[in-house]
Amino acid sequence: MIEGQAAWFWAITAAMAIGAAKTGLPGLGILVVALMARAIPGRQSVGVVLPLLIIADCCAVAWFRRHARWDLLLRLFSWVGLGLMIGGLLLWLLGGDERADQWFRPLLGIIVLIMIGLHLAQLRYGERLRPHSRLGCAATGCCTGIATTLANAAGPVMSVYLAGQKVDKQQFLGTMAWFFLLLNLSKMPIFLAISWMHPDQPMISSASLRLNLVLLPGVLAGVLIGRFLLYRLPRQVFFAAVIILAGIAALSLLW
Repeated sequence: MIEGQAAWFWAITAAMAIGAAKTGLPGLGILVVALMARAIPGRQSVGVVLPLLIIADCCAVAWFRRHARWDLLLRLFSWVGLGLMIGGLLLWLLGGDERADQWFRPLLGIIVLIMIGLHLAQLRYGERLRPHSRLGCAATGCCTGIATTLANAAGPVMSVYLAGQKVDKQQFLGTMAWFFLLLNLSKMPIFLAISWMHPDQPMISSASLRLNLVLLPGVLAGVLIGRFLLYRLPRQVFFAAVIILAGIAALSLLW
């Protein structure tokens, strides 16, 4: 599935980024999409990433499970479910090919940039622009569900959303950990169903699961690196890094 030293370098780097994103540098997770795509062509890369994300989510939940803000999550769940259904339908209609990426990745990049702009405006104008309205929750939930189903790329949307909710670092990571663990587990049946319906281009296969085992040490190393950095980053630096990395991710999706 992976051929050449360069491809292995990108795959291992992506695995470490997955771990670090879950325990210390949240905005880093979106870069995994681009890194793994360099190692594995096509939408198979999305299927390879999902089990690694679930493992990293379990590690993050183990450390930050008591810090989750469930009130911020409950208002999103129904809208995320709608986004998952829309994303799953698109995957089925497109047959697992690259057409979804051609329009969705740039669109997601634009959405993230808009959310960053709103976040920066909220810092200037205060509570008037805080994203707690029903429409804001609906937009965040739907975008998250569609983005995560099509490309495992929902991290920036949730990062910007939570950055505007006045949470501390541990609450941020605990809320993200529980949210994405439940979200990624719910995606597994969708990916397996798509793989069964399109056996010529499976998103998850025995080969991809064997690759997950090979890349597992990289994920665990990244988890430890992220946890090491978390307690050495001041709160302002932490959230500035979240926004900056989300912005870089948005630009990478546009190009």
